[in-house]
Amino acid sequence: MEATTSPFKIVLGSSSIARRKILAEMGYEFTIMTADIDEKCIRKEKPEDLVMALAEAKAEAILQRLPIGDNVKDAEPTLLVTCDQVVVYEGAVREKPSSKEEARQFLKDYSGSHAATVGSVLVTNLKTGFRKGDWDRVEIYFHTIPDETIEKLIEEGTVLYVAGGLIIEHPLILPFVKQVVGTTDSVMGLPKALTEKLIKEAL
Repeated sequence: MEATTSPFKIVLGSSSIARRKILAEMGYEFTIMTADIDEKCIRKEKPEDLVMALAEAKAEAILQRLPIGDNVKDAEPTLLVTCDQVVVYEGAVREKPSSKEEARQFLKDYSGSHAATVGSVLVTNLKTGFRKGDWDRVEIYFHTIPDETIEKLIEEGTVLYVAGGLIIEHPLILPFVKQVVGTTDSVMGLPKALTEKLIKEAL
């Protein structure tokens, strides 16, 4: 990948390590800026609408902090990539667990059942102002997850910091993932194909 000579710059508006890893795997170099927004004050009925609204809010928050003149003057465009993700279980939207108890309940719910992730990607071209976003949904089916595995996951703690307490690539949970209808990168927070498509369109 000739990422170093890429004719545009990317700002990833996310603090997620998984998203960083995926964008790097795609061959892009990028800088990171995080949007400190109160996600709880944005509510939508449909999960697809919610993740799109949150990606927009993150983009707006980051735009406020960018010296906008520079991006318009720069020869090469800068693309801002913002994302959001929620888990949907039996029609209800789940965000990051608020406690260990809630995370435990979430995992018990998934055991022998299924959930979905709905993730958004929004690309804003800071030079032209063009903005395009879309969402991606993945269905995940689980085998029965033993209680001791759930306890180990809670103790280890990663599940406390992800939407719906849902992780599929974690070595403890991987053996209990029955089927994934969609792509793992999407579940991890950044669907590669969709991101690639939006980057091309934004240029």
